[in-house]
Amino acid sequence: MKYFVTVGERTVAVQLEGDRVVVDGVASVVHRESVPNTPLEQVLIDGRAFVLSLEANGLGRWVAGVRGGRFELSVVDERTHHVQQLVASGAPPTGHSLKAPMPGLVLRVLVAEGDQVAAGQGLVVLEAMKMENELKAGGTGVVRAVRVVAGATVEKGQLLLEVGPSPAS
Repeated sequence: MKYFVTVGERTVAVQLEGDRVVVDGVASVVHRESVPNTPLEQVLIDGRAFVLSLEANGLGRWVAGVRGGRFELSVVDERTHHVQQLVASGAPPTGHSLKAPMPGLVLRVLVAEGDQVAAGQGLVVLEAMKMENELKAGGTGVVRAVRVVAGATVEKGQLLLEVGPSPAS
């Protein structure tokens, strides 16, 4: 299973494969054991021992303490990370097609052909794994074509709509 861990401004990809953990392409053998009735974990990474504290701090958020330092971090799975990237940067830039980032059900189409859209404006709401994901515009433009309707089932990569540049004023 793949996760993305963010500490401060740095995000790293973490792949879990049993006792093997790959962090940004570097593989290690990791063994861990919880210390009962405490937030402490005993961790052995490639033969090096660590004790760290790990406390939940909200959904997907943690506070980790190791070697005297305290770090706030967030952990999300690969799908959530992908959706966050779409929302953070918006849908594809003006003049590009909006494609489904994952298979799902189109709950709502928030725009129609000919509509002007602004950066950050919602375009389509897609349900995947019982979560609603609003796909947003990355910039201004005009909806050139809507290729789906509410209630449609879509596959990953399927064309949802096309946004073109706004006409020159």
